[in-house]
Amino acid sequence: MHMLYDSDSFVVVHLLADAVEPAAGDAAPVPRLARHGFEIVDKRSGKEVYLDGSWAEMFQQQILAWQRNTPTQEEVEEALDRYTGLAQNPVIVH
Repeated sequence: MHMLYDSDSFVVVHLLADAVEPAAGDAAPVPRLARHGFEIVDKRSGKEVYLDGSWAEMFQQQILAWQRNTPTQEEVEEALDRYTGLAQNPVIVH
């Protein structure tokens, strides 16, 4: 898990598919997460959304664009705000 962004309004965490030790007799490690994803927490509403699959790939492209162009905090917040409509899960523990 890697914290990518933390502001007064949002937190973005990148969760990576990582392997755990195999159980006795198993041949290979078993992944905890099948694939990587991103959790976006909207601190203002107290809700979060988890992006995986094609949503995560699109968000990864956004992050790569930010790395190339170095956006302002306002630009990042505007982009993250577009995901808040997807946020339905209340944040219980973080």
